Amino acid sequence: MFAETILQAWDALRRSPARSILTMLGIIWGIAAVTVLMAYGTGFRVVMVRTFENFGKSVIIAMPGQTSLQAGGERAGRRVRFEEADVDVIRTDAPLVKTVCRESVRWGTALSYGERTINATVRGVCAEYGPIRSEVPMEGRWLTPDDMTERRRVIFLGDFLKRKLFSGRPALGETVTVRGVRFTVVGVMDKKLQFGNYFSPDDRSAFIPYPAASELWDTRYANALVIQPVSSQFEEKATQQVREALAKRQDFNPKDPRAIRSFGTSNLRPIIDAFTIGLQVLLLFIGMLTLGIGGVGLMNIMLVSVNERTREIGLRRALGARRRHIAGQFLAEALVLTLAGGVLGIGLSYGVVGLVGPIPMIGALFEDTTGKGDLHLMIRPATVLISAVVLLFVGVVSGLVPALLAARLDPAEALRTE
Repeated sequence: MFAETILQAWDALRRSPARSILTMLGIIWGIAAVTVLMAYGTGFRVVMVRTFENFGKSVIIAMPGQTSLQAGGERAGRRVRFEEADVDVIRTDAPLVKTVCRESVRWGTALSYGERTINATVRGVCAEYGPIRSEVPMEGRWLTPDDMTERRRVIFLGDFLKRKLFSGRPALGETVTVRGVRFTVVGVMDKKLQFGNYFSPDDRSAFIPYPAASELWDTRYANALVIQPVSSQFEEKATQQVREALAKRQDFNPKDPRAIRSFGTSNLRPIIDAFTIGLQVLLLFIGMLTLGIGGVGLMNIMLVSVNERTREIGLRRALGARRRHIAGQFLAEALVLTLAGGVLGIGLSYGVVGLVGPIPMIGALFEDTTGKGDLHLMIRPATVLISAVVLLFVGVVSGLVPALLAARLDPAEALRTE
């Protein structure tokens, strides 16, 4: 019965091929709009999340402040400082902290290579800092634990600094001067596009072992603590444990908001998610409106078809066809048009995505010409599934009204229609 209904629907559509094709074009355009817009939204989210995660997938940055509450007989307004003993306390008293690293920074430090000199941010860090902060080498390597224990004078350069000092020449193994002290380049950072900088962009920074930094400036008090929790879901609890451990050692109130200023990826991720998911929903809504216009065109054509075939409907009812048979045929016709247009529309979407290629997006913001900041339209299986569900909904709604109208026609009145 179902196969017979589909064949009858197909035969009816073949009677007016021009009308059927024009109706399908509205569906094709609508489903292509839904799919391409969702592909754009997916690509946009991928770029934004990847750029955000370049800061670090699960990182807490803690910076010392001043106490604003009295605690343990100590007056408010006392400066909080981060020392090596604080790192030991955190490792002992904060079980949700996987790794903690001190960071000492000097801004506007002169880096020299040959006759070239540039002012840059130099950071004294530990070996664990690289994996925590996603410092990926493009050439060479990151700093190692042996660099720390042996107090090696080695340096890891951001891509921007490498280009300014060396232009197109190789940097590995070369010697640069930092405050008059010679350091060997052991690695160059891959071009890093990131949101959520602090102190200065990583791309414009140079990284040296913390013990080597102590030979250049006083590193007793660190500028920041870089912390990695055991899992991203424990960022807030790990931050609280750090505050409590430091408060116990330095004798301040752990609830004092100004004693330690901290932020982590858990603070920034909701902003990225809200922005990107909101855009995806907006694009889906716009696409659905476009597809809805195609659905209105389909409904209009089906209503015209009902009006033209009123006498045929009356004859079929007189010969014993029931209302559900009449409704089923017109609904089947609408669904055949919808599904055929949908298949062609999704195929058109893949063609558009293939032709468009990468779209420049945030590369100019970071002076990047490598294409890492380009947006790629991405049609995922979930995108096709959502498009198919929306398409089916539009097809059913567009075909149901004409189908019910046809089924409710009075047979006697229908037979008298000229």
